[in-house]
Amino acid sequence: MRLAVMGSAAFAVPALTALRAAGHDIVAVYCQTPRPAGRGQKPRPGPLHQKALELGLTVATPLTLRSAEAAADFAALALDAAVVAAYGLILPPPILAAPRHGCLNIHASLLPRWRGAAPIQAAILAGDPETGVTIMQMEAGLDTGPILLQEAVPITEETTAGALHDTLAALGARLILRALAENPPPRPQPPGATYAAKLRREDGRIDWTRPAAAIARQIRALNPWPGMFTDRAGAAFKILAARAEEGTAPVAPGTVLDDRLAIACGEGVLRPLRVQIAGRAALATADFLRGHPIMPGSRFG
Repeated sequence: MRLAVMGSAAFAVPALTALRAAGHDIVAVYCQTPRPAGRGQKPRPGPLHQKALELGLTVATPLTLRSAEAAADFAALALDAAVVAAYGLILPPPILAAPRHGCLNIHASLLPRWRGAAPIQAAILAGDPETGVTIMQMEAGLDTGPILLQEAVPITEETTAGALHDTLAALGARLILRALAENPPPRPQPPGATYAAKLRREDGRIDWTRPAAAIARQIRALNPWPGMFTDRAGAAFKILAARAEEGTAPVAPGTVLDDRLAIACGEGVLRPLRVQIAGRAALATADFLRGHPIMPGSRFG
């Protein structure tokens, strides 16, 4: 099929690779404009942009798709379909209508649960037992289009957002190949939509008044970005992995309870398993404490 792939983040890379390997004609790859990055703040192409260049594909980086010129350029591609995954730009009606089979979105949730910007993290934060990938026929609403294919994957007590991202990206690549080959009939999304807001760095600050189980989910959900952190001696102290334990303590939330770094929470106790301080490598908590002991009774901010 004659296709355009529209995306920016790493989530879209497996789909592009799979579509190319399957013999589809990728006539254009649409990505967001390169953004400043690194110490020099020089514009750097995103992951999909970089992969497209490696494959020798044509890359377009319009600032918007709402102009008449952008719509005309897109229509001139004479596409059978456009595959969209983690693109980050709104597709207006002329773009959605241009391909013969429309625009197909690879969405990292079991729609209608977790429409929006951060569905992977939202599913872990909510304690969902499973999530998955939906291949959706796009329409003007935010992730409201009819479902073509879905497949679920479990979320365990060890699942991090980073690991789940990679699992769902690979699943999305497999499902989009099926959708293009099988042309399944669309079915409307059932009621009961939930929404996943865009993450901010400040979402990673630990609130010790919350239950330990909820904080442990946050740590998994916000790994690798923005990461969960707390204040210690005026500096950020990152907790990369942790286990929630039952227990109560007659001390303020955030207080260290023992020499193995159990920390009192609003409900229960958090046991960090892997930690990091600025400028240093991440370490297992036991290894960290050998060089940086934290005494019982200390308190995190």
